[in-house]
Amino acid sequence: MRQRQSPSVFPGRPRARLVPTLGSLCVVHALAACQLTSDKADLAIQIPEDYRYAHGHPDAALPKLDWWRSFRSAELTYLIEQAQLTNLDIAAAVARIMQADAQARIAGAPLLPTADLHGSAEHSRASTNDSGGSSGGFGGSPERNQLSLTLAASYEIDFWGKNRAALMSAKQLAVASRYDREVVALTTVVSVASAYFQVLASQDRLRIARDNVAAAERILNLIKQRLGVGTASSLDVAQQESLLGTQRASIPPLEITLRQNIATLGVLIGQPPEFTKVRGGSLRALAAPRVTPGLPSDLLLRRPDIREGEAQLASATANIANARAQLFPSISLTTDSGFTSAALKNLFAAGAWQYALAANLAQPIFHGGQLLGNLDLQKGKQDEALQNYRKAVINGFADVERALIAVQQQTRREVLQTEVVRSSRQAFELSEARLREGTVDLITVLNTQQTLFQAQDLLVQVRLDRMNAIVALYQALGGGWPPLEGDKPRGEHT
Repeated sequence: MRQRQSPSVFPGRPRARLVPTLGSLCVVHALAACQLTSDKADLAIQIPEDYRYAHGHPDAALPKLDWWRSFRSAELTYLIEQAQLTNLDIAAAVARIMQADAQARIAGAPLLPTADLHGSAEHSRASTNDSGGSSGGFGGSPERNQLSLTLAASYEIDFWGKNRAALMSAKQLAVASRYDREVVALTTVVSVASAYFQVLASQDRLRIARDNVAAAERILNLIKQRLGVGTASSLDVAQQESLLGTQRASIPPLEITLRQNIATLGVLIGQPPEFTKVRGGSLRALAAPRVTPGLPSDLLLRRPDIREGEAQLASATANIANARAQLFPSISLTTDSGFTSAALKNLFAAGAWQYALAANLAQPIFHGGQLLGNLDLQKGKQDEALQNYRKAVINGFADVERALIAVQQQTRREVLQTEVVRSSRQAFELSEARLREGTVDLITVLNTQQTLFQAQDLLVQVRLDRMNAIVALYQALGGGWPPLEGDKPRGEHT
C-alpha cells in the first residue's frame, strides 16, 4: 500500500510527516535571519489520523478538479463554468488581489533608495527705497535671477528588519487574498449547484403535484358518476373536491421556488434573471458521485479558508517584528547634489556645482507609549489570527465529518423512502381499482391518495438533500484536488 505523506502546515514548505501536535512553529521563517528574536506561534492543534465516519480506502475517490462534472449534467457544468468566468463576487475578489499586490509593492518601497529631481527658476526685484532714500549708491541692480537643478536621494538602512517585516506582512496578505478568491470561487460553485438542484427538485415536485391533481380529478369524476346512480353521497363529492383543491393549492409555492432559483442562478452567472434560461430536468437524471475524503492532514493543504488563515497569521507575526523594530534606532543616509547659478548659460559650469552628504540616527526616547502600545496591539492581532486559524482547522474537520454523516444517512434514507413510494403507489392503484368495482369505501381511497402524494413529494426532497450533502462534502474538502506526485492511478492501490 502506498504510504501517504502528511502536508506541511505552512505554504511553500516541503511536505513532511505531520506530528500529532503542532507546537512552537515559527510562522514567518523568512524573519529568522533578522537580528531581532522571531515571534513564534504555538499552534497546539492535534490532527486526527482519520475521519470517524469515513469508510473504505480514504483515497479511493478523491475529488477531481472539475468535480461538478461527476453529476453528469451538461447544463450544470455550463452554469458552473460560466459562473467562474462572469460571477461578480469572484471579479471583486480578483480586484482585491490586485490591491494586495499593489500594497505589497508599496510596503517594499522603503527597502530601496528614494531619489527626486528638483528644478527651480526665481526672478526677484529688491525695493529701491532704503534709509538713504535710494539704492543707487550701492552699485547693484535691484533685479536678480536664481536658477537651480538638484538631485536629492535618501536611504534608510534596514538594520533591524523593520521594513523587511512590513514587506513580509504585505506579501502574506497578498497570499491570503488569493486564497480568499478561492474561497469565493468555491462558494459560488456550491451556490450554483444548490440553486440548480432546487430547480430540478421544484420541477420534479411540480410534476408529482400535477399528476396527483389529475388523479384527484379522475377520482372526483368517478365519485360523481356513482352519485348519479345513487351509490355515493354529496359528502363524498365534497371531500374529494376539498382534496383536489388542496393539491391544486400546492402548485403555486413550487412555482415560486422554481422561478426564484432561476433568478438566483442569473445573479450567480452575472446576468439579469430576464436573460437566464434554465431547461432543468429531473434529479433522477443526475449521477450521485462517490467521493472519499483522503486523510485529515490533507485538509490543511486543500481547504482555501485554512490556507487563508495561515497566511493571515504569518502576516500578523511579521507585524510584530515590524512593531518591535520601531523601538530601535533608525539610520538613514541623505545626499543633495546639483547646480545653482544666476544665469542659465552658467548653470552647468564647474563653479555652479554643489553637494551635501548627511547621515542621521534617530533613537525613540518618549512617544507617550505609542510604540509599546503598537507592539502590544500587533501581539493581540497575532493571537486573534492564531485563534481564527485554529478554528478554521477544527471547523474543517467538523465540516467533513458532518458532510460524511449526511451523505451516508441521506443515501440510506433515499433507499427507504423509495420503498415507501413503491408500496404507497401499489396501495393507491388497488384502492382506485376497487373503487371502480364498488368494493372499497371512499375514505380508504382518500387516505391512499394522500399517502402516495406525500411519499412522492418527500422522496424528491430526500434526493435533494442527498445531492446537497454530496456538494457539501466537496465544499468541506476544499473543492477539487490536483493529483499528488507519486500517486498511482485510482484503483491500483494494493
